[in-house]
Amino acid sequence: MEGHCDDDPMEEEVVEAMPRRIKGRGGLRAPSKTLDLDHPNNPPSFPRCNASQSPAYAPQRSIEGWIILITGIHEEVQEDDLFNVFGDYGAIKDLHLNLDRRTGFVKGYVLIEYEKFEEAKAAISGMNGAKLFGQTISGDWAFSTGSFGGNLRSPELNRSRSPRRRY
Repeated sequence: MEGHCDDDPMEEEVVEAMPRRIKGRGGLRAPSKTLDLDHPNNPPSFPRCNASQSPAYAPQRSIEGWIILITGIHEEVQEDDLFNVFGDYGAIKDLHLNLDRRTGFVKGYVLIEYEKFEEAKAAISGMNGAKLFGQTISGDWAFSTGSFGGNLRSPELNRSRSPRRRY
């Protein structure tokens, strides 16, 4: 075989097919119709609320603690004032006071996070209906399971407030 060269470009080379790499979600696991929850590449499972075991309305713990929602906050209240008032019920892990962008005043609510359930419950029961800077505040759990008793509005208020059209 005259003129035969090992580096002949026309000669077909057998290249092994490399596995296709998939980017984004699902790139780590092979596509399957059933999801194996114990496989290390599958997303972790989070605890779910079992509706048959929990009461109709119960507080729900957040990832790091128990968060309560206090509404009716005066627009000129400061974080230090809230730390002083609500710090009496326990150690506050986090206090989130939202401000209105346009006015710079407080929006009227605050989220307070406690480490222990008993502290958060005591803060809700102690401050619900209390006066703070001349305004009555109310408190409740920020996260809860189930409904707390149905419709907030009476049946008469479910209708539109606009007058009836005349044709």
